[in-house]
Amino acid sequence: MSSKSQDRIEILTRSLEVSNVIRLKDAADLLGVSEMTVRRDVSAHEGVFTYMGGYITLKSPVAGGLGYILDRERGAHTDLKRAACLVAARQVKPGDTVFLDCGTTIPYLASALPENQDITAICYSINVAEILCKKPGLRVIMLGGMYHASSASFADSHSVQAILKLNINTAFMSAGGVNTSRGVSCSNPHEVDIKQAVLETAARKVLVVDSTKFNVIKPMLFAKLDQFDMICTDPKCDPDLLSHSGLSIATE
Repeated sequence: MSSKSQDRIEILTRSLEVSNVIRLKDAADLLGVSEMTVRRDVSAHEGVFTYMGGYITLKSPVAGGLGYILDRERGAHTDLKRAACLVAARQVKPGDTVFLDCGTTIPYLASALPENQDITAICYSINVAEILCKKPGLRVIMLGGMYHASSASFADSHSVQAILKLNINTAFMSAGGVNTSRGVSCSNPHEVDIKQAVLETAARKVLVVDSTKFNVIKPMLFAKLDQFDMICTDPKCDPDLLSHSGLSIATE
């Protein structure tokens, strides 16, 4: 490897340690080379970088950075998340167009969706899309946009506009916190516009959360409880928490 190439790799790595993601065009401008040169550098270091849809990220996000948030939460409360999603999957009917939110709970719903029932699934996160695309007879619409390592999802203003043009029968929404007085919240600012656009356009809105999310408040409020038609959770959820919500609650 030439010294110039090594210098470019070091500059690109330092940039991604701060921003987590960079457009190919912006990387070329940063390094003062062509986009083709950047792609060659990235391809020669597959163990360091990931290139997808015009964006470059680090293969392994910096410990403590935004990407760490998803890794830290992925293995938490697995049984409870799976139980909530099995309940949610029973709400899907043949021929439905459904929206699946991002996060560490919804992949269990993606796994539980029925096959070969003329279902169309809309998503915007890699971990959900990977599961959906392997299911026979399922149409998958993946929203594009800027990649966000904190939730392994793509989201920007173009994603929001695309959602508003779709006919969604049922939207399955995740959350980091559910509070009966304050509302429903998440950790990542980039998710808010996507979630609110889905809540605006979907015919039916289902909140899918495990029991550990109740009485929790995350930084980004995106909805009030009364914006949902149903909550799907696990049997450990305290019914008194939602006794005054007026929502249908499914736990088994």
